Amino acid sequence: MSTALYTMSLSDSRRGLIGWPLGTAAVGMMYASTYPSQKDNTANLPQAMRDALHIDATAAGYLQASVFGLILPLLAMIYGTATGARATAGDEESGQLDLLLAHPVTRTRLVLQRFGALITGAVTISVLVWLGLLAIRDSAELASVTPVELLAQCANLALLALVFGALATGLGAAFGRRVVVLAATAVSGVLTYAAYTFATQIGAEWLAYLSPFQYYIGGEPLKNGFQWLDTAVLGIVTAVLITLGAVLFGRRDLNN
Repeated sequence: MSTALYTMSLSDSRRGLIGWPLGTAAVGMMYASTYPSQKDNTANLPQAMRDALHIDATAAGYLQASVFGLILPLLAMIYGTATGARATAGDEESGQLDLLLAHPVTRTRLVLQRFGALITGAVTISVLVWLGLLAIRDSAELASVTPVELLAQCANLALLALVFGALATGLGAAFGRRVVVLAATAVSGVLTYAAYTFATQIGAEWLAYLSPFQYYIGGEPLKNGFQWLDTAVLGIVTAVLITLGAVLFGRRDLNN
């Protein structure tokens, strides 16, 4: 039983493990490939308007604003939330949890191995997005962004998925209801994204540092490469959330 639950989780979610990485990479490539036309459109705008709207017409600026700033993190959040919500709460609602725990496996191991499968999916998504963008890098005029800088942002994409996946897994372990998990994680996603996006506009810059999005993209990995402190923060938050979830799951009365 050392890795049986992990293997079973991968087998049960094999379609998602194929569909999510391929779909996310395809979406990223599609949006990134529009950079040449978007650059031409931006070039036609008056400089004063570009300055007022803070438009960065470079390849890194475009990828940060559109590809990695909106669509890909949204997909990563959905993947992490949906997969984390099924980790234990799905088994509990379907009645499968008692059968799993009847085997010689602890509750902590159940949570961690389910989350291990989620990590595998998040890393696979990140790697395929990176490879997909590398494949179109020259044709989409993105060569000014180095492979290492792309890798840094893709690594943070995986970590963002893990933060929300850990939150969803922990909430599912604590409450055992997917509707609660999905609602709470969705609200958390909206609030933290808003905190990162609007903190400067409302004069409360400190709010951005309460959001995982600050550590995901605030250090501009597409321009500066790996930001190890930001990476560490995302990793620590993930570890804390999944640990709390495992502890609460171990103490909860599953018969109520």
